[in-house]
Amino acid sequence: MAPKEQEFSQSVKLKYVKLGYQYLVNYFLTLLLIPIMIAVFLEALRLNPEEIIGLWNSLHFTLVQIICSSFLIIYIATFFVMSRPRTVYLVDYALFKPPQCFRVSFAGFIEHARLVLPMEPKSVHFQMKMLERSGLGEETSLPPAIHYIPPVTTMNLAKEEAELVIFSCMDSLLQKTGIKPKDIDILIVNCSLFSPTPSLSAMVINKYKMRSNIKSFNLSGMGCSAGLISVDLAKDLLQVHPNSNAVVVSTEILTPNSYLGKERAMLLPNCLFRMGGAAILLSNRWSASARAKYSLVHVVRTHKGADDKSYKCVSQEEDPQGHVGINLSIDLMEIAGEALKSNITTIGPLFSTQKWKAYIPDFKQAFEHFCIHAGGRAVIDELQKNLQLSAEHVEASRMTLHRFGNTSSSSLWYELSYIEAKGRMKKGDRIWQIAFGSGFKCNSAVWKCNRTIKDPTDGPWADCINRYPVHIPEVVKL
Repeated sequence: MAPKEQEFSQSVKLKYVKLGYQYLVNYFLTLLLIPIMIAVFLEALRLNPEEIIGLWNSLHFTLVQIICSSFLIIYIATFFVMSRPRTVYLVDYALFKPPQCFRVSFAGFIEHARLVLPMEPKSVHFQMKMLERSGLGEETSLPPAIHYIPPVTTMNLAKEEAELVIFSCMDSLLQKTGIKPKDIDILIVNCSLFSPTPSLSAMVINKYKMRSNIKSFNLSGMGCSAGLISVDLAKDLLQVHPNSNAVVVSTEILTPNSYLGKERAMLLPNCLFRMGGAAILLSNRWSASARAKYSLVHVVRTHKGADDKSYKCVSQEEDPQGHVGINLSIDLMEIAGEALKSNITTIGPLFSTQKWKAYIPDFKQAFEHFCIHAGGRAVIDELQKNLQLSAEHVEASRMTLHRFGNTSSSSLWYELSYIEAKGRMKKGDRIWQIAFGSGFKCNSAVWKCNRTIKDPTDGPWADCINRYPVHIPEVVKL
């Protein structure tokens, strides 16, 4: 066995050991009580009815003993119920749909690049080649500040973009769910590259006049997988705060992050990243179970930051001329593949009911739908190959990339919305969301559909779903 394969095999075995230990800790009381109950039941079967009645009559309980016994039973039952993990429900979610005036056509993008970089024809040509192979369509959007020549990356315009995207998502979510801002107990906002003071979460609290005791969090610098990190944080908080509602807002603000230099590794994000945002309502209330769309089954997080190569593969930095941008390493896909393998060794044992083939279980048997982060065509191609998925399994990811581009942490929710808009989401279906982020991280979440989702009449796909799926050529000649 090759050294890498042997190391991976050992990692798989270790994950099984860790998983067994976790189950032992989480269900210790259950595992302790079950043998006792079985022993009592088997002993009762050996006795005839007269012996059972005689045994009962021989017991003499005082009032104090009866009261103490009752309290003990109630205490044990309460402890058992309270120690069980609370189910986290996804009640509903809302997505930002950019107005038509923000649209960026291929011709418009290239013409804009020529005007912004008149002395750098090679840089313009490189962006054109990348756009031809990107998998993006003609209807993706950029904020108004980037449409300017040259782009205006001021703080005020960045705040305007943040308010437009986040408030639009929040307004839509409040309308769809009927929840009031005062009913939100937990608020988590994630945006990697724009972190003003006051924070974006404070901006939301101020806009909607939320309660003073709301538990708010603002996550930055965590890349395209930050949406699932926010879901995981919300899940943990909902375990310790009963009868609570949590709202997660995921977006990326592009206004201050347009790269104006000539480094190729830093020009690529200009071709891929586009406007987008999502607001998700999670709850652990019993009342939410009846109307919730999904239940959260698992969140698995993998962080490869201990490795220098992984840590540096996606980084915000300055080029020699002082232009700030995102540098994407040439080793990005290799590192993403390694991170995915580590994530699989954790999530695989949770769903694999058969022997492993090359250490990768057949996830097509475990999940009905896949939402792979629409980071770019290469990302989707690589995961489709590694997980041996069909074209239909990755259709939502490819079509999201085509229609909306790489919307960073919110892309997974556009993909989920695509599946719903196609009328494919049925009760009991399982969904696997997979996202990658700087650091380097691979995070995944598993959801179970609580009810068949009828074709939605609103949302970002409402006016175009009938056109999809579309054929996306390998190269679009510009």
